[in-house]
Amino acid sequence: MTRVIHTGQALVDVVIEVPDLPARGQNVMATSVTDYAGGAVTVLVAAARFGADCVHAGAHGTGPHGDLVRHALAEEGIAVSAPPVAEHDTGICVVLIEPTAERTFVTTLGAEREITVESLETSAPRPGDLVCVTGFSLALAQTGEPLLAWLGTLDEGVVVVLDPGSAFAGLSPSVRAEMLTHTDVWSSNEEEAADLLVALDLTPAADGLAEVTAAIAPLLRGDAVTIVRDGAAGCAVLAGGDTVVVRGFPQTPVDTNGAGDTHTGALLAEVAAGASWVEGCRRANAAAAIKVTRRGPATAPTRAEVDAFLADRATG
Repeated sequence: MTRVIHTGQALVDVVIEVPDLPARGQNVMATSVTDYAGGAVTVLVAAARFGADCVHAGAHGTGPHGDLVRHALAEEGIAVSAPPVAEHDTGICVVLIEPTAERTFVTTLGAEREITVESLETSAPRPGDLVCVTGFSLALAQTGEPLLAWLGTLDEGVVVVLDPGSAFAGLSPSVRAEMLTHTDVWSSNEEEAADLLVALDLTPAADGLAEVTAAIAPLLRGDAVTIVRDGAAGCAVLAGGDTVVVRGFPQTPVDTNGAGDTHTGALLAEVAAGASWVEGCRRANAAAAIKVTRRGPATAPTRAEVDAFLADRATG
């Protein structure tokens, strides 16, 4: 069975709902605070709830935050390939959520940054497996160097999926170029794709989602797949030389934290199960639409919930 393997950081999201962001040096009273397992966990939970066989290949700590991450993965039947990092706990990401569902982040560094080529090798990717990489792993040499070294050892049949995040466009040109030579699938939001094009001084053929997607594709290796999301508007996917815009499902959001990761996880699970990239994107759009109506990052719907969601809209 094709597996979804994630190499990125599994963090604890400390999610704080606030009426507004405070002015610098000032205070605001929160309306709620909750700890969730997030980061790579969000992608893996979404994929697992869609039926995929999932593995976390990243590092995890020894302590209460690491325990929370491992518990969340175990609840979904997600394997953890590497042993815990001794004497260091997993880091946290403080997430401030405003009533509009807009998010502001402050991230700390912990055991999740202590990866090695050897720890990544414990996931043992096989041809056909989908290996997820995030741009945030490349932002520090501590994680970027072993990750790139390990990617260079993988069988050509392993599918490398890059979620660039906001960090990727600002990386050194050499690191960006090396990562792109390993990338078979690009999955980002429109802003992240546009930022890379600006950094490379490239201009798409026109100012549209399909054109941005088409402009990213030649930067990747081989006959790569390119997915660029635009929130409730949906996403564009370029696969097999054709670009298709797949409409979204607008919702009234309560928490957009983890929506993009939910989309990625659902999409990869669908492709692992044999769906086309276009059909996978349609169902991933539905999964992300459901997720934004739920609080917490790793609150992806199941495949059955997406089936019901799409059936309602087909008959409505």
